[in-house]
Amino acid sequence: MTNDPKGPLGNGLAVAAAEVSTADEFLPADRALEIYRIMVRSRAMEERMIKMSKSGEGYFWIGGPGEEAFNTALGLQIHKGSGPEYDFLHLHYRNSATLVAMGMPLVDGIRQMAMTRTDPHSMGRNFVGHYAYRKWNVVPISSVIENQYVIAPGSAMVQKRLGGDSITIVTGGDAGTAEGDFASCLVWSTRPGHELPILIIVMNNGWGISTSAESQHGEGHIINRGRAFKIPGEVVDGNDPIPSWHAIRRGMEYCRRERRPYMLEALVSRLHGHSSSSGAARVKNEADCILLFERKLLDLGILDRETIEQAHQAAKQEAETALEQTLDEPRPTPEDVYRHTYAPSSVDAVYPEDYTGLPGSRNQESGIGNQNRKQESGVRDQGSGDDSSGGLRDVRGSLIPDS
Repeated sequence: MTNDPKGPLGNGLAVAAAEVSTADEFLPADRALEIYRIMVRSRAMEERMIKMSKSGEGYFWIGGPGEEAFNTALGLQIHKGSGPEYDFLHLHYRNSATLVAMGMPLVDGIRQMAMTRTDPHSMGRNFVGHYAYRKWNVVPISSVIENQYVIAPGSAMVQKRLGGDSITIVTGGDAGTAEGDFASCLVWSTRPGHELPILIIVMNNGWGISTSAESQHGEGHIINRGRAFKIPGEVVDGNDPIPSWHAIRRGMEYCRRERRPYMLEALVSRLHGHSSSSGAARVKNEADCILLFERKLLDLGILDRETIEQAHQAAKQEAETALEQTLDEPRPTPEDVYRHTYAPSSVDAVYPEDYTGLPGSRNQESGIGNQNRKQESGVRDQGSGDDSSGGLRDVRGSLIPDS
C-alpha cells in the first residue's frame, strides 16, 4: 500500500510559528501539520463509513472517531516492516488513524467497509476496522474483546530472543481490561528474567458499549494495575497530539532500550457511540481532538479558516472518490470464505497449502483444495462418505465417535 495524497497542507504552506507546544512539550510546526492532515483524512474516512452503514453501501460500522490524535502520533512512530526485526502491532478496531498514519490509503479502509474482494486486509470477509497487513506486522484484528493482549507476548518473545530494538505494541479499550487476557499480558510480560518489550496501551474513552467506566473501575487509573508488576507508565491526554506524541516516544524508547514493558493510558473521546448498532449518532458533549488542535494551530497562526475548510473538503473528496472506485470492484465469492484461514505449512500432511475447508465439505467437493497433494502423501481422504458408519475419521483413519 502506498499513500502520497496531494492537497491543502501539502508542500509550500507558509508557517507562522516554528513549533507547537503543550506545557513544556512541543513538536515542529511541519510535524504538527502532518499530524493534523492525517487526523482530518482519517475522520473523513470514518464519517463516510458511517454513512455507508446507513445507506446500504456498507454494513456494520465500528471505528475510532475521537481517537485520531493519539492514534496518528502512534502510527507515525512505528518502525514499519515485516518480520521480528520490525515492530509488531496487535491493535483493536478503533485504530484506523494508526493505519492511515502508517500509509494506508483511504480506499483500503473503504474497501473493507464495502466488503469488496479487493480489501487487502480481509478480502471483504471481516468487519471494518479489523485490519491485517503482513508487510507491516499488523496482526489480524479480532472482534473478540482484548484477546490481543494475551497474543502480544508471543511476538515479543521472538523479538527478545532475536535481539535488536524492535518492540511489540498492543492496544485495547478500557472496558476490555476486565478480561483475563489483559491480566495475562501483565503476567507474561514481567516474568523474572523473561521480561518482554511490549508497549501496553489502553485507550480509555470512558465507556464499555453503554456502561460508563466510572461505574466499573475502582483503581483510579488503569495503569495502576501495572504497579504490582513493576511496569512503569503514564496517563496522557489522548485528545492532544503533542503530549500523546511524547508519551508514545518515551514508552517506545523505554521498551527498545530496557527490553521490558511500559504502559500508557490515553484519555480519549468516543464521538459516535460504540458502533452502528447503537446508531453511531454524533455525541455532542464529547471533546473533539480535531477541533481542539485546529484551535491551537489557529492561535499560533499556523492555520487560517480558509485552509481548514480546504483541508476538510479535500479529505471528504478523497473519501468520496475512494467509495466511487470501490463500488465498481468485485465482491467475494462463496469459495473465498475458506481461503487464507490458516497459513501454509510444509509439515502438515493434511493441509500443506492454503486451508480451504473441512474434508468432505462443499468446498472440497467442488474441487478446491489439496486433494492431489494429500493423495500423493498417502493421507486418506477424511469424511468423504465412503465409510458405511457415516462417521468422520481422523488422520490415522480411526473412526471418531459422535460424542
